[in-house]
Amino acid sequence: DLKAAVQAHDPDMVFFAGDQFYEYGLEGIERSPPQTAYLDHLYHWYRFMWAFGDLTRNMPSVAIPDDHDVYHGNIWGEGGKPAVGTFEPQHDNGGYIMDPDWVNAVHRTQTSHLPDPVDPTPIKQGISVFYTDMNYAGLSFAVIADRMWKSAPRPLLPQAQIWNGWIENPEYDPYDSDVANATLLGERQLEFLEDWTSDWSDNTWMKVVLSATPFNNIATLPQHATNDSVVPELVYPEEGEYLAGDKLVADMDSNGWPQSGRNSALKTIRKGFAFHVAGDQHLSSFIQYGVDDWRDAGFAFVSPAIANYWPRRWFPPKAGGNRDEGSPAYTGDHLDGFGNKMTVHAVANPLRSGREPAALYDRSPGYGIVRFRRSDRTITSESWPRWVAPSAADAQQYPGWPITVRQEQNYGRAAVAYLPTLKITGSDNAIVQVFNETTDEIEYTLRISGT
Repeated sequence: DLKAAVQAHDPDMVFFAGDQFYEYGLEGIERSPPQTAYLDHLYHWYRFMWAFGDLTRNMPSVAIPDDHDVYHGNIWGEGGKPAVGTFEPQHDNGGYIMDPDWVNAVHRTQTSHLPDPVDPTPIKQGISVFYTDMNYAGLSFAVIADRMWKSAPRPLLPQAQIWNGWIENPEYDPYDSDVANATLLGERQLEFLEDWTSDWSDNTWMKVVLSATPFNNIATLPQHATNDSVVPELVYPEEGEYLAGDKLVADMDSNGWPQSGRNSALKTIRKGFAFHVAGDQHLSSFIQYGVDDWRDAGFAFVSPAIANYWPRRWFPPKAGGNRDEGSPAYTGDHLDGFGNKMTVHAVANPLRSGREPAALYDRSPGYGIVRFRRSDRTITSESWPRWVAPSAADAQQYPGWPITVRQEQNYGRAAVAYLPTLKITGSDNAIVQVFNETTDEIEYTLRISGT
């Protein structure tokens, strides 16, 4: 059904944002002995390709592994170190649980068709990297591994009493978790993104970041919950119902943490007016990032999950600021559980749909479509329910979609003064780059339309 729905849009390219398979599926997983683990991984991959090979056979595709692809519940890669220690879950200690050769097999399976890594130097244990750039039809994609270098919170924040990425100490303030030695993307990927945002060769006219997860924690839980283990048993609202009594949460598996690493990434990405496409969160959303102020960075679209075993939701306790008239209270300017700014334009919360099977359809499954239009430099995101035939005359997307933004809005920052107007002669669609004379750094780079 998903294959047919996606093909109905006649897309030019397909992106799988991670968790192509889950270690919980059908037969569970086999971690050992090594040969059995290799075959087990291949079995899971074959099942994925049985489902989606008809898409990848005839169109360019990007697939990137996330935590479940390497048999983790969550992953804080810490530059490739081995996950050691007796604390459960073991991944809270940081690093990779599985043998590095097995991890490399996963990377080869999912990413070997991509362009070569920008810097192929392996990380610790000889684990391979796959971050790269790819140009297709004038769209320049940065493909990044947003958990490979990420720090594990538990060793850095002992007073928070971290379990599975959640703060178990009720006295600990998540705003205090932004410690100086915590890493998100790592220096290598930040340097890559810095260079990538300023390179508009090969007729590039749009920049897009592809990664596993967004740079905010778009989720709430009931007041009594100390972690997300309650998610599978939560009651879903009726259509139009707003669940009162939820609280903001601070899940360190999200890229809302560490806050400084998140802000560094966003400040870099906006220099190329780049749009962000991600998955992972089990909750389709469309937001604009904020760093120093709301709406001063780019936009991000999170696709619905194909099938949603862990249906997160977004019912913040306070209505969002500066939201459009008549829009739901969960839209508008918000802080997430770590204090990061974000402007929420749409989410696809789980609800009692009345459709069967309810265990699938009530959890807001589906897929996303993003349309990049060269003629007017607009970006339109679409969030499609799994049960909808998109070619039907009455086909409806999730509430709030489609959403269209302009490329230039991805810079975000409000003007405080204006540079001289440039009139370009002798060339159409020239590349304009603005330097900061004080710091000698590039502020932004853009291929303009016309002269």
